[in-house]
Amino acid sequence: MAVESADDRADFLGTSDFGVAGTYTPDGGSAATVNGIFDKPSSSIPLDSGEVDVDSNTPTFLCETSDVSSAASGDTLTVNSVGYTVVGVQEDGQGMTNLVLELT
Repeated sequence: MAVESADDRADFLGTSDFGVAGTYTPDGGSAATVNGIFDKPSSSIPLDSGEVDVDSNTPTFLCETSDVSSAASGDTLTVNSVGYTVVGVQEDGQGMTNLVLELT
């Protein structure tokens, strides 16, 4: 049983708070607008020599599972006019899904 209600999740993901609108398109399907939280954290990965670090990021989009119920690798998402391909789908079992993205 989810701790929050569907209304709570919608409020949290709404564009007036933390969320942004994205255009989600399942592979071979029709596009739909979904709200979610887009995150693009960066991390620094040291190389073996220890002298040089490589910067990396893995963008993600946290949204309601009901909005992307059939999400799979190869689907696409456009956020802030930038296109991404879904490379991972992480459902939390509580009504939320984290889409792991890669630049298209």
